[in-house]
Amino acid sequence: MLAFARVRELLPESDFALDLGDGSRIRDAWAILARDFPALSDVAASTRTARNGRVASLDEALCDGDELALLPPVGGG
Repeated sequence: MLAFARVRELLPESDFALDLGDGSRIRDAWAILARDFPALSDVAASTRTARNGRVASLDEALCDGDELALLPPVGGG
């Protein structure tokens, strides 16, 4: 799993692994993270996810070895 920007600041590392059961979805990974790192609730509504380099919904299934990225909104100019 990769985390960027504000999400990265709320986690102890920017790149780490999660052990999920068979049939897990992105929402399951997010639930584990939210349980372990409650501050993520502040960015949950605005954070998007990508699976293996493609934007993915929370309902998308995960497979062993998938790379999941957490993408908060980016602003600036």
